[in-house]
Amino acid sequence: MNDIKDKNSSPNSVFSILNGVWHNFMHELKTAFRDRGVVIMFILGPLIYPLLYQSMYLNETLVDVPIGVVDNSNSSFSHQLIRNLDATENLKVYSSYSSLSEAQQAFDYRVIHGIIYIPKELNYKLSKSEQATISVYCDVSSFMYYRTIYQSCNYSILAMSKKIQIQKLNAIGVTGESALAIADPMPYQNISIYNTGGGFASFLLPGILVLILFQTLFFGITMLAGTSREENKFHVLVSANAHRGGIFRVVCGKAAFYFLIYSVWIFYVLGIVPQLFNMPHIGDPVDLIKLMIPFLLATIFFSMTVSVFIPNRETSMILFMFFSVILLFLSGIAWPQSNINGYWRLFAWIFPSTHGVQGYIKINTMGADVQHASFEYISLWVQTALYFVATSIAYRWQIRKTTKKQLVESAS
Repeated sequence: MNDIKDKNSSPNSVFSILNGVWHNFMHELKTAFRDRGVVIMFILGPLIYPLLYQSMYLNETLVDVPIGVVDNSNSSFSHQLIRNLDATENLKVYSSYSSLSEAQQAFDYRVIHGIIYIPKELNYKLSKSEQATISVYCDVSSFMYYRTIYQSCNYSILAMSKKIQIQKLNAIGVTGESALAIADPMPYQNISIYNTGGGFASFLLPGILVLILFQTLFFGITMLAGTSREENKFHVLVSANAHRGGIFRVVCGKAAFYFLIYSVWIFYVLGIVPQLFNMPHIGDPVDLIKLMIPFLLATIFFSMTVSVFIPNRETSMILFMFFSVILLFLSGIAWPQSNINGYWRLFAWIFPSTHGVQGYIKINTMGADVQHASFEYISLWVQTALYFVATSIAYRWQIRKTTKKQLVESAS
Protein backbone atom coordinates (compact mmCIF):
# COMPACT_ATOMS: atom_id res chain seq x y z
CA MET A 1 0.00 0.00 0.00
CA ASN A 2 2.79 2.38 0.87
CA ASP A 3 4.50 1.58 -2.43
CA ILE A 4 1.31 2.43 -4.37
CA LYS A 5 0.88 5.66 -2.40
CA ASP A 6 4.51 6.62 -3.03
CA LYS A 7 4.08 6.02 -6.77
CA ASN A 8 0.95 8.20 -6.92
CA SER A 9 2.61 10.98 -4.96
CA SER A 10 5.75 10.94 -7.12
CA PRO A 11 6.02 14.17 -9.12
CA ASN A 12 6.61 12.16 -12.31
CA SER A 13 3.73 9.69 -11.89
CA VAL A 14 0.82 9.73 -14.34
CA PHE A 15 -1.59 10.58 -11.52
CA SER A 16 0.53 13.52 -10.42
CA ILE A 17 0.86 14.84 -13.97
CA LEU A 18 -2.88 14.57 -14.62
CA ASN A 19 -3.61 16.20 -11.28
CA GLY A 20 -1.32 19.12 -12.17
CA VAL A 21 -2.91 19.48 -15.61
CA TRP A 22 -6.38 19.42 -14.03
CA HIS A 23 -5.38 22.06 -11.47
CA ASN A 24 -4.14 24.42 -14.20
CA PHE A 25 -7.19 23.66 -16.33
CA MET A 26 -9.56 24.67 -13.51
CA HIS A 27 -7.45 27.71 -12.62
CA GLU A 28 -7.61 28.96 -16.24
CA LEU A 29 -11.35 28.28 -16.43
CA LYS A 30 -12.07 30.29 -13.27
CA THR A 31 -9.78 33.13 -14.36
CA ALA A 32 -11.39 33.33 -17.79
CA PHE A 33 -14.97 33.45 -16.57
CA ARG A 34 -14.17 36.12 -13.99
CA ASP A 35 -13.03 38.44 -16.79
CA ARG A 36 -15.85 40.08 -18.76
CA GLY A 37 -13.58 40.96 -21.67
CA VAL A 38 -12.44 37.36 -22.03
CA VAL A 39 -16.02 36.11 -21.79
CA ILE A 40 -16.92 38.42 -24.69
CA MET A 41 -14.02 37.05 -26.74
CA PHE A 42 -14.53 33.38 -25.87
CA ILE A 43 -18.35 33.26 -25.79
CA LEU A 44 -20.07 36.20 -27.46
CA GLY A 45 -17.46 36.64 -30.21
CA PRO A 46 -17.74 33.17 -31.78
CA LEU A 47 -21.50 33.15 -31.14
CA ILE A 48 -22.45 36.52 -32.64
CA TYR A 49 -19.73 37.46 -35.15
CA PRO A 50 -20.57 34.71 -37.68
CA LEU A 51 -24.27 35.59 -37.57
CA LEU A 52 -23.45 39.30 -37.92
CA TYR A 53 -21.25 38.79 -40.97
CA GLN A 54 -23.73 36.41 -42.57
CA SER A 55 -26.66 38.80 -42.08
CA MET A 56 -24.73 41.60 -43.81
CA TYR A 57 -24.24 39.46 -46.93
CA LEU A 58 -27.62 37.76 -47.15
CA ASN A 59 -28.09 39.22 -50.65
CA GLU A 60 -25.04 37.63 -52.22
CA THR A 61 -25.45 39.12 -55.68
CA LEU A 62 -26.46 42.56 -56.89
CA VAL A 63 -29.88 42.85 -58.53
CA ASP A 64 -31.56 45.78 -60.28
CA VAL A 65 -28.44 47.95 -60.31
CA PRO A 66 -29.63 51.36 -61.59
CA ILE A 67 -28.07 52.48 -64.87
CA GLY A 68 -28.68 55.40 -67.19
CA VAL A 69 -28.99 55.35 -70.97
CA VAL A 70 -28.03 58.04 -73.49
CA ASP A 71 -29.78 56.92 -76.70
CA ASN A 72 -28.70 59.23 -79.50
CA SER A 73 -29.65 56.64 -82.10
CA ASN A 74 -33.35 56.41 -81.15
CA SER A 75 -33.76 53.44 -83.48
CA SER A 76 -35.61 50.15 -83.21
CA PHE A 77 -32.32 48.38 -82.50
CA SER A 78 -31.37 50.75 -79.66
CA HIS A 79 -34.87 50.46 -78.16
CA GLN A 80 -34.63 46.68 -78.25
CA LEU A 81 -31.19 46.78 -76.64
CA ILE A 82 -32.47 48.99 -73.82
CA ARG A 83 -35.40 46.62 -73.22
CA ASN A 84 -33.02 43.66 -73.11
CA LEU A 85 -30.79 45.39 -70.56
CA ASP A 86 -33.75 46.27 -68.39
CA ALA A 87 -35.03 42.70 -68.62
CA THR A 88 -31.87 41.26 -67.04
CA GLU A 89 -32.00 40.35 -63.37
CA ASN A 90 -28.94 42.41 -62.53
CA LEU A 91 -29.72 45.73 -64.21
CA LYS A 92 -32.51 48.27 -64.11
CA VAL A 93 -32.69 51.15 -66.58
CA TYR A 94 -33.32 53.97 -64.14
CA SER A 95 -33.67 56.76 -66.69
CA SER A 96 -32.83 57.94 -70.19
CA TYR A 97 -30.78 61.12 -70.57
CA SER A 98 -30.48 63.53 -73.45
CA SER A 99 -26.72 63.95 -73.15
CA LEU A 100 -23.68 62.28 -71.65
CA SER A 101 -23.03 65.27 -69.36
CA GLU A 102 -26.53 65.00 -67.90
CA ALA A 103 -26.04 61.30 -67.26
CA GLN A 104 -22.63 61.97 -65.72
CA GLN A 105 -24.23 64.35 -63.24
CA ALA A 106 -26.58 61.57 -62.08
CA PHE A 107 -23.59 59.22 -61.97
CA ASP A 108 -21.61 61.64 -59.79
CA TYR A 109 -24.49 61.82 -57.29
CA ARG A 110 -24.64 57.99 -57.23
CA VAL A 111 -28.20 57.98 -58.56
CA ILE A 112 -26.96 55.53 -61.18
CA HIS A 113 -23.88 53.28 -61.20
CA GLY A 114 -23.33 52.98 -64.93
CA ILE A 115 -24.05 54.68 -68.25
CA ILE A 116 -24.81 53.10 -71.62
CA TYR A 117 -23.97 55.47 -74.47
CA ILE A 118 -25.53 54.62 -77.86
CA PRO A 119 -24.12 56.83 -80.66
CA LYS A 120 -26.27 58.54 -83.27
CA GLU A 121 -24.73 56.68 -86.21
CA LEU A 122 -25.43 53.22 -84.77
CA ASN A 123 -28.34 52.32 -87.03
CA TYR A 124 -26.64 53.76 -90.12
CA LYS A 125 -23.45 51.74 -89.55
CA LEU A 126 -25.38 48.53 -88.92
CA SER A 127 -27.36 48.99 -92.15
CA LYS A 128 -24.07 49.46 -94.04
CA SER A 129 -22.55 46.36 -92.35
CA GLU A 130 -20.01 48.53 -90.62
CA GLN A 131 -18.75 48.10 -87.08
CA ALA A 132 -20.52 50.25 -84.48
CA THR A 133 -19.40 51.04 -80.94
CA ILE A 134 -21.58 51.13 -77.83
CA SER A 135 -19.83 52.65 -74.80
CA VAL A 136 -20.37 51.27 -71.30
CA TYR A 137 -19.28 53.46 -68.38
CA CYS A 138 -19.00 51.47 -65.13
CA ASP A 139 -18.47 52.44 -61.51
CA VAL A 140 -15.01 50.93 -61.01
CA SER A 141 -14.79 52.29 -57.45
CA SER A 142 -16.87 49.26 -56.51
CA PHE A 143 -15.79 45.95 -58.01
CA MET A 144 -19.24 44.44 -57.54
CA TYR A 145 -20.96 47.24 -59.49
CA TYR A 146 -18.34 47.07 -62.23
CA ARG A 147 -18.57 43.29 -62.57
CA THR A 148 -22.38 43.25 -62.62
CA ILE A 149 -22.82 46.07 -65.14
CA TYR A 150 -20.00 44.97 -67.42
CA GLN A 151 -21.08 41.32 -67.61
CA SER A 152 -24.78 42.07 -68.11
CA CYS A 153 -24.09 44.64 -70.84
CA ASN A 154 -21.57 42.36 -72.50
CA TYR A 155 -24.01 39.43 -72.65
CA SER A 156 -26.89 41.60 -73.94
CA ILE A 157 -24.82 43.31 -76.65
CA LEU A 158 -23.28 40.02 -77.82
CA ALA A 159 -26.73 38.43 -78.03
CA MET A 160 -28.03 41.35 -80.10
CA SER A 161 -24.96 41.23 -82.37
CA LYS A 162 -25.47 37.52 -82.95
CA LYS A 163 -29.12 38.11 -83.82
CA ILE A 164 -28.20 40.82 -86.37
CA GLN A 165 -25.62 38.56 -87.99
CA ILE A 166 -28.14 35.73 -88.34
CA GLN A 167 -30.65 38.12 -89.94
CA LYS A 168 -28.05 39.21 -92.49
CA LEU A 169 -27.21 35.60 -93.27
CA ASN A 170 -30.89 34.77 -93.69
CA ALA A 171 -31.19 37.65 -96.14
CA ILE A 172 -28.60 36.06 -98.44
CA GLY A 173 -30.14 32.60 -98.20
CA VAL A 174 -28.14 31.03 -95.36
CA THR A 175 -30.63 29.73 -92.77
CA GLY A 176 -31.05 27.30 -89.91
CA GLU A 177 -28.07 25.51 -88.40
CA SER A 178 -25.75 26.81 -91.08
CA ALA A 179 -26.49 30.44 -90.21
CA LEU A 180 -26.12 29.68 -86.49
CA ALA A 181 -22.77 27.95 -87.04
CA ILE A 182 -21.44 30.92 -89.03
CA ALA A 183 -22.74 33.53 -86.57
CA ASP A 184 -21.45 31.60 -83.54
CA PRO A 185 -18.79 29.11 -84.69
CA MET A 186 -17.36 28.54 -81.19
CA PRO A 187 -20.09 28.84 -78.56
CA TYR A 188 -18.89 28.63 -75.00
CA GLN A 189 -20.66 27.17 -71.98
CA ASN A 190 -20.20 28.98 -68.69
CA ILE A 191 -20.01 26.40 -65.88
CA SER A 192 -19.49 27.71 -62.36
CA ILE A 193 -18.00 25.24 -59.90
CA TYR A 194 -17.85 25.39 -56.10
CA ASN A 195 -19.57 28.80 -55.91
CA THR A 196 -22.31 28.07 -58.44
CA GLY A 197 -24.36 31.16 -57.66
CA GLY A 198 -21.37 33.49 -57.95
CA GLY A 199 -22.28 34.98 -54.57
CA PHE A 200 -19.92 37.28 -52.74
CA ALA A 201 -20.74 35.76 -49.34
CA SER A 202 -20.04 32.21 -50.54
CA PHE A 203 -16.68 33.43 -51.82
CA LEU A 204 -15.54 35.49 -48.81
CA LEU A 205 -17.26 34.24 -45.67
CA PRO A 206 -15.87 30.67 -45.39
CA GLY A 207 -12.43 32.19 -44.82
CA ILE A 208 -13.85 34.87 -42.54
CA LEU A 209 -15.36 32.17 -40.29
CA VAL A 210 -11.94 30.59 -39.75
CA LEU A 211 -10.43 34.03 -39.06
CA ILE A 212 -13.15 34.69 -36.45
CA LEU A 213 -12.13 31.53 -34.61
CA PHE A 214 -8.45 32.42 -34.81
CA GLN A 215 -8.85 36.04 -33.74
CA THR A 216 -11.25 35.51 -30.85
CA LEU A 217 -9.09 32.70 -29.47
CA PHE A 218 -5.87 34.66 -29.96
CA PHE A 219 -7.12 37.87 -28.37
CA GLY A 220 -8.87 36.02 -25.56
CA ILE A 221 -5.60 34.28 -24.61
CA THR A 222 -3.52 37.46 -24.88
CA MET A 223 -6.12 39.37 -22.87
CA LEU A 224 -5.90 36.74 -20.13
CA ALA A 225 -2.12 37.06 -20.20
CA GLY A 226 -2.33 40.82 -19.80
CA THR A 227 -4.70 40.42 -16.85
CA SER A 228 -2.40 37.86 -15.20
CA ARG A 229 0.54 40.24 -15.45
CA GLU A 230 -1.45 43.13 -13.98
CA GLU A 231 -2.63 41.00 -11.05
CA ASN A 232 0.73 39.34 -10.42
CA LYS A 233 2.90 40.93 -7.79
CA PHE A 234 6.00 40.74 -9.98
CA HIS A 235 4.11 41.53 -13.22
CA VAL A 236 4.98 38.21 -14.83
CA LEU A 237 2.75 35.79 -16.70
CA VAL A 238 3.42 32.58 -14.72
CA SER A 239 4.11 32.53 -11.02
CA ALA A 240 6.85 30.33 -9.61
CA ASN A 241 4.43 28.03 -7.75
CA ALA A 242 2.02 27.64 -10.67
CA HIS A 243 3.85 24.85 -12.46
CA ARG A 244 3.10 22.26 -9.72
CA GLY A 245 6.09 20.07 -10.50
CA GLY A 246 6.64 20.80 -14.21
CA ILE A 247 6.11 23.24 -17.02
CA PHE A 248 4.25 20.53 -18.96
CA ARG A 249 1.36 20.75 -16.50
CA VAL A 250 0.97 24.51 -16.97
CA VAL A 251 1.10 24.48 -20.78
CA CYS A 252 -1.14 21.43 -21.21
CA GLY A 253 -3.60 22.52 -18.53
CA LYS A 254 -4.15 25.91 -20.11
CA ALA A 255 -4.20 24.47 -23.64
CA ALA A 256 -6.75 21.82 -22.63
CA PHE A 257 -9.16 24.52 -21.45
CA TYR A 258 -8.83 26.51 -24.67
CA PHE A 259 -9.11 23.38 -26.81
CA LEU A 260 -12.24 22.17 -25.02
CA ILE A 261 -14.16 25.44 -25.29
CA TYR A 262 -13.20 26.05 -28.94
CA SER A 263 -14.00 22.50 -30.00
CA VAL A 264 -17.62 23.45 -29.41
CA TRP A 265 -17.25 26.72 -31.34
CA ILE A 266 -15.63 24.96 -34.31
CA PHE A 267 -18.66 22.68 -34.56
CA TYR A 268 -20.98 25.70 -34.41
CA VAL A 269 -19.08 28.19 -36.60
CA LEU A 270 -17.82 25.80 -39.29
CA GLY A 271 -20.55 23.17 -39.13
CA ILE A 272 -23.88 24.78 -38.27
CA VAL A 273 -23.54 28.38 -39.54
CA PRO A 274 -22.73 27.47 -43.19
CA GLN A 275 -25.81 25.25 -43.33
CA LEU A 276 -28.05 27.88 -41.75
CA PHE A 277 -27.20 30.36 -44.51
CA ASN A 278 -26.87 27.87 -47.40
CA MET A 279 -23.17 28.46 -47.86
CA PRO A 280 -21.01 25.87 -49.65
CA HIS A 281 -20.42 22.90 -47.35
CA ILE A 282 -19.63 19.83 -49.45
CA GLY A 283 -16.62 18.64 -47.48
CA ASP A 284 -16.44 15.43 -45.46
CA PRO A 285 -16.91 16.24 -41.72
CA VAL A 286 -14.19 13.72 -40.83
CA ASP A 287 -11.66 15.54 -43.02
CA LEU A 288 -12.70 18.86 -41.49
CA ILE A 289 -12.15 17.47 -38.00
CA LYS A 290 -8.72 16.17 -39.03
CA LEU A 291 -7.78 19.65 -40.26
CA MET A 292 -9.27 21.59 -37.36
CA ILE A 293 -7.45 19.63 -34.64
CA PRO A 294 -3.95 20.85 -35.66
CA PHE A 295 -5.40 24.27 -36.55
CA LEU A 296 -6.80 24.65 -33.05
CA LEU A 297 -3.64 23.36 -31.34
CA ALA A 298 -1.37 25.55 -33.48
CA THR A 299 -3.52 28.61 -32.75
CA ILE A 300 -3.49 27.90 -29.01
CA PHE A 301 0.27 27.45 -28.73
CA PHE A 302 0.93 30.38 -31.07
CA SER A 303 -1.26 32.60 -28.90
CA MET A 304 0.35 31.35 -25.69
CA THR A 305 3.81 32.08 -27.13
CA VAL A 306 2.87 35.62 -28.14
CA SER A 307 1.09 36.20 -24.81
CA VAL A 308 4.43 36.02 -23.01
CA PHE A 309 5.27 39.40 -24.55
CA ILE A 310 1.92 41.05 -23.74
CA PRO A 311 2.52 43.51 -20.84
CA ASN A 312 -1.14 44.46 -20.28
CA ARG A 313 -4.69 44.08 -21.59
CA GLU A 314 -4.52 47.21 -23.74
CA THR A 315 -1.70 45.73 -25.82
CA SER A 316 -3.93 42.86 -26.94
CA MET A 317 -6.52 45.33 -28.25
CA ILE A 318 -3.83 47.18 -30.21
CA LEU A 319 -2.79 43.88 -31.76
CA PHE A 320 -6.43 43.19 -32.59
CA MET A 321 -6.76 46.39 -34.60
CA PHE A 322 -3.36 45.95 -36.24
CA PHE A 323 -3.70 42.35 -37.39
CA SER A 324 -7.39 42.15 -38.38
CA VAL A 325 -7.01 43.45 -41.93
CA ILE A 326 -3.49 42.05 -42.42
CA LEU A 327 -4.59 38.50 -41.65
CA LEU A 328 -7.47 38.82 -44.09
CA PHE A 329 -5.10 39.65 -46.95
CA LEU A 330 -2.43 37.15 -45.93
CA SER A 331 -4.98 34.33 -45.83
CA GLY A 332 -5.32 34.45 -49.62
CA ILE A 333 -9.09 35.01 -49.85
CA ALA A 334 -9.09 38.76 -50.42
CA TRP A 335 -6.09 38.56 -52.78
CA PRO A 336 -4.65 35.44 -54.49
CA GLN A 337 -1.62 34.00 -52.72
CA SER A 338 0.12 33.55 -56.07
CA ASN A 339 0.18 37.35 -56.44
CA ILE A 340 1.50 37.99 -52.94
CA ASN A 341 5.17 38.92 -52.64
CA GLY A 342 7.46 36.09 -51.56
CA TYR A 343 8.45 37.86 -48.35
CA TRP A 344 4.83 38.33 -47.33
CA ARG A 345 4.02 34.71 -48.18
CA LEU A 346 6.82 33.66 -45.85
CA PHE A 347 5.46 36.01 -43.19
CA ALA A 348 1.97 34.58 -43.69
CA TRP A 349 3.28 31.08 -42.90
CA ILE A 350 3.86 32.18 -39.30
CA PHE A 351 0.12 32.44 -38.65
CA PRO A 352 -1.99 29.27 -38.31
CA SER A 353 -4.95 31.21 -39.75
CA THR A 354 -3.30 31.23 -43.19
CA HIS A 355 -3.20 27.44 -43.44
CA GLY A 356 -6.52 27.06 -41.62
CA VAL A 357 -8.34 29.28 -44.12
CA GLN A 358 -6.81 27.65 -47.20
CA GLY A 359 -7.34 24.13 -45.88
CA TYR A 360 -10.93 24.82 -44.86
CA ILE A 361 -11.79 26.28 -48.29
CA LYS A 362 -10.23 23.30 -50.06
CA ILE A 363 -12.12 20.76 -47.97
CA ASN A 364 -15.41 22.51 -47.24
CA THR A 365 -15.97 24.53 -50.43
CA MET A 366 -14.11 22.48 -53.03
CA GLY A 367 -14.81 19.01 -51.60
CA ALA A 368 -11.16 17.98 -51.27
CA ASP A 369 -9.89 15.51 -48.68
CA VAL A 370 -6.97 15.88 -46.28
CA GLN A 371 -4.54 14.44 -48.84
CA HIS A 372 -5.36 17.25 -51.28
CA ALA A 373 -4.89 19.75 -48.44
CA SER A 374 -1.70 18.04 -47.28
CA PHE A 375 0.44 21.19 -47.39
CA GLU A 376 -1.88 23.05 -45.01
CA TYR A 377 -2.41 19.96 -42.85
CA ILE A 378 1.31 19.24 -42.44
CA SER A 379 2.11 22.93 -41.93
CA LEU A 380 -0.38 23.13 -39.08
CA TRP A 381 1.15 20.11 -37.34
CA VAL A 382 4.63 21.59 -37.79
CA GLN A 383 3.39 24.86 -36.29
CA THR A 384 1.81 22.94 -33.41
CA ALA A 385 5.15 21.31 -32.55
CA LEU A 386 7.17 24.50 -32.96
CA TYR A 387 4.83 26.70 -30.95
CA PHE A 388 4.46 24.07 -28.22
CA VAL A 389 8.22 24.06 -27.76
CA ALA A 390 8.33 27.87 -27.93
CA THR A 391 5.55 28.15 -25.33
CA SER A 392 7.31 25.72 -22.98
CA ILE A 393 10.59 27.62 -23.26
CA ALA A 394 8.87 30.98 -22.77
CA TYR A 395 6.88 29.77 -19.75
CA ARG A 396 9.99 28.24 -18.17
CA TRP A 397 11.75 31.58 -18.64
CA GLN A 398 8.84 33.32 -16.93
CA ILE A 399 8.95 30.94 -13.96
CA ARG A 400 12.70 31.41 -13.53
CA LYS A 401 12.22 35.15 -13.74
CA THR A 402 9.59 35.01 -10.99
CA THR A 403 11.75 32.76 -8.83
CA LYS A 404 14.67 35.16 -9.13
CA LYS A 405 12.51 38.13 -8.14
CA GLN A 406 11.18 36.21 -5.13
CA LEU A 407 14.71 35.40 -3.99
CA VAL A 408 15.74 39.04 -4.33
CA GLU A 409 12.69 40.15 -2.34
CA SER A 410 13.25 37.59 0.42
CA ALA A 411 16.93 38.53 0.66
CA SER A 412 16.07 42.21 1.10
